[in-house]
Amino acid sequence: MPASSIDHAFTARGNTGAAGDPTYAGALSFMRRRYTKNVKGADVVIWGIPFDAAVTNRPGARFGPQAIRRASAIFDNDPQYPFHLDLFDTLGVVDYGDCLLDNGNHQKTPKTIEREAARLISSGAFLLSLGGDHFVTWPLLKAHAALHGPLALVQFDAHQDTWFDDGKRIDHGSFVARAVREGIIDPGRSIQVGVRTHAPDTFGIKILHGYEIEEMRAADIAYAIAERTGGRKTYVTFDIDCLDPAYAPGTGTPVAGGPSSAKILSVLRQMTQIDIVGADVVEVAPAYDHADITAIAGASVALHYIGLLAERKARLDGLNNNSVTALNQGSGI
Repeated sequence: MPASSIDHAFTARGNTGAAGDPTYAGALSFMRRRYTKNVKGADVVIWGIPFDAAVTNRPGARFGPQAIRRASAIFDNDPQYPFHLDLFDTLGVVDYGDCLLDNGNHQKTPKTIEREAARLISSGAFLLSLGGDHFVTWPLLKAHAALHGPLALVQFDAHQDTWFDDGKRIDHGSFVARAVREGIIDPGRSIQVGVRTHAPDTFGIKILHGYEIEEMRAADIAYAIAERTGGRKTYVTFDIDCLDPAYAPGTGTPVAGGPSSAKILSVLRQMTQIDIVGADVVEVAPAYDHADITAIAGASVALHYIGLLAERKARLDGLNNNSVTALNQGSGI
């Protein structure tokens, strides 16, 4: 248990180490990580994108980053279940704050997000973004693909988001179609999980429908994701409406018949073989939430991303240490 402290988001001297703030007080960065605009040396950068002008139903996801940060406070100084290591001893994680957007000129929004995302990614850190509506994933995908090439996409969502647009619309329901058309994602290595609405075209993306995953074990869903992505560098986007409204009422376009948070978090926990290079959580709209149910789910998804990254780093560090030991032994050192 860390020593008691307050406002760790501002008083922390480094990017690692647990916080000691009371869960009910203190500055609300994501899991009390240090707020900083200097990401040098960070393994993971948390970034909020408070944009919801692309919604087709209820607005309010611009408040999603705030809500997720607030909900994350209950996880900050306990061992992070279900991971068996101290995530913040293993990884240097910082909270970069939010993207500054011109709320009077939405046509500038995608380029603003893409440009700043590209700069953050160029630091070598993993970018974990908190939306915002699902349109923000479009410029995020572009920024990641510019570095890694065409990506596999793992999309947890009640909707396919493959509606047609002219390439200029600000619309949260068409970014996947646009990403396929422009070669940003590889549809043959992409998968959507939890879909329970219709759209005109699948674009060749594999779909695990809501009723289908209801009959599947979490391990089987995770296996299907690993098989589909096939080792390709992967972007994971999590629309909180993937979950049934019983587990995520605070969202713009809720759809009944979805999975529980327990099941989908179990899927994420078992995605250890996926080469995840970027991720987001989107569409948390706290105005429609109750008792922070949706925000807690969103914070838990983000925590699972970090847990997977911490385990991957620990494995790589272990392999590197073993290689050095074997090399030293072989040379008689």
